Amino acid sequence: MSALASDHTPSPTAPAKPAATVLPFSGRRGSLFNLRHAGLAALRNVLPPAVVLALVLLVWQVLCSSTTASLPSPHQVWQDSYDLIAFPFFNYGSQDIGLGWRVLVSLQRVGYGFGLAGVAGVVIGAVIGQSVWAMRGLDPLFQVLRTVPPLAWLPLSLAAFQDSNPSAIFVIFITSVWPVIINTAVGVRTIPQDYRNVAKVLRLNQFEFFWKIMLPSAAPYIFTGLRIGVGLSWLAIVAAEMLTGGVGIGFFIWDAWNSSRLPDIIVALAYIGVVGFALDKLVAALGKLVARGATAS
Repeated sequence: MSALASDHTPSPTAPAKPAATVLPFSGRRGSLFNLRHAGLAALRNVLPPAVVLALVLLVWQVLCSSTTASLPSPHQVWQDSYDLIAFPFFNYGSQDIGLGWRVLVSLQRVGYGFGLAGVAGVVIGAVIGQSVWAMRGLDPLFQVLRTVPPLAWLPLSLAAFQDSNPSAIFVIFITSVWPVIINTAVGVRTIPQDYRNVAKVLRLNQFEFFWKIMLPSAAPYIFTGLRIGVGLSWLAIVAAEMLTGGVGIGFFIWDAWNSSRLPDIIVALAYIGVVGFALDKLVAALGKLVARGATAS
């Protein structure tokens, strides 16, 4: 056997390696899997409340379908208040407007009152959480004032402001500020001592300590108070508008009651519930975003 032939003879101790195969890349299967997973997740979240809502409507229809029923059935509500349901933004005059415009007017008042309550509540809560003397002096007063019902403040606010719009905003503020103060104070008091020691080592001033340590650490407590506060704000504005008038959703309910339009009241209640749910979810999503950003930084 020649030397050239012996060089090309495979060695008995070294097995031949299998040829590598190149698989073509295709993102279609992965995208289909993601779509299926998202669809199943949406189905799990949407199907249970949809079934419960259907059962509630069915029971409601059965109980209120008789002629002697004191409340309208869902079918009657749909017939009598179809314009309010299908066209929320119609505008035929000063008071003949859709519920969408009325909700926006109420939301504007809530935005002013709740915004002021959020800023004041976080600042005052931070001061109370940092100072033992401030907590001892202000906490009993706040615990007494927060138990006053929202509408009890309305006569004083009307006497002070001589106008229904700032009076309603004040009622929103005084109703929603207390949970923000209390939860912020609790969050500040639970800041670990190690964080405070680091702030002393880095010689952070009060503003830097508030922005870099206090606010991120107390963010879950702060946004818990804000979620409670925004719910109380929405409750307070509806109650205040029933007495102060205007074009808000609360006055619409009172006017519909005086006109014996029960289907319109039920539709307005549905609007109020949906908007309140959306406000709560919005504040909760903002809290998660801020907490995630604070953790990442």
